Amino acid sequence: MSVHWKKFTEQISHYQSFVLVSHVRPDCDALGSELGMAYVLREAGKDVRIINAHRVPPALQFLDPAGKIEVLGDHVQPEDISADCIMILDTSAWAQLGDMADVIRAASCDKMVLDHHVGEDDLGATMYKDYQAEATGTLVVQAADALGVPLARQMASALFAAIATDTGWFRFGSVTAETYRIVARLVDAGVVPAEVYGDLYERDTLGRLKLRGLILSRTESELDGALVHTYVEKSDFEKVGAEPSDTEDAINLTLAVENTKAAVIFVGQLRGGFKLSFRSRCEMDCNEVARQFGGGGHKAAAGAFQEGTLADVQARVLPVVRAALEKALQASC
Repeated sequence: MSVHWKKFTEQISHYQSFVLVSHVRPDCDALGSELGMAYVLREAGKDVRIINAHRVPPALQFLDPAGKIEVLGDHVQPEDISADCIMILDTSAWAQLGDMADVIRAASCDKMVLDHHVGEDDLGATMYKDYQAEATGTLVVQAADALGVPLARQMASALFAAIATDTGWFRFGSVTAETYRIVARLVDAGVVPAEVYGDLYERDTLGRLKLRGLILSRTESELDGALVHTYVEKSDFEKVGAEPSDTEDAINLTLAVENTKAAVIFVGQLRGGFKLSFRSRCEMDCNEVARQFGGGGHKAAAGAFQEGTLADVQARVLPVVRAALEKALQASC
């Protein structure tokens, strides 16, 4: 499925004001896509606000140094939000929108979705999706082209970060020759990859390092090393002086173990329950696994949320992952 860009640009032309929204616990692809799209729409003469249910994580604040991204409940109330169109980026699921879901449901304006994830809910929106795209940031670059907006430094760094992180810094199977062509254009527009890498990975707090050490120390393996899993409880954040956002990308560290084919991390949430992240580098479909727990994503990476204690959630989730992985391994023999 690819985006019908002519239809996209025609729909954009009908509106003057936009509110851009993305998923809770926003990552680089969510934030970079919002910031990039906001620039594109403003260059096209539109009025734009970015409003999310969650704040920008401290480690990603470099993406929005001017604080342009607003937060629902933080000086922004539902009744203050109005626009001709709400554009939802990098998700197609109600559960991923947090408190903004109620705002979107109640809004009488038109809605659009620009996303690269496979699963989707009926958001009452016009869907513009490309399951083959490695990141929503890629789709924003294509949207800029469709709308005739040249790439510029003001948008390029955020979009580079979006694509770089959603491809595991260009090491995932989703990377194609076109990925590098788009990245080359962003570099031509003024991105300095070394600076983005430094902002992302060379500004760790001591708490973040300690948290990762804790995560790695709890890693267990099963199925002759094919499956690894670990966890973080909500009390751990205060214990080591870390932020919940410091778990970002931690699951990928476990994939460094030789012979690992799939990984799961259980991340305790401050409000209770556990966020689940799944990764696969075999035929196991993470999206299919996540959908069994009300989540979704991609074949190689997906997420979900489950209420309950760690023991309860692990007992619920791990048997499903084991079965899916065993099936995938048998099919590949």
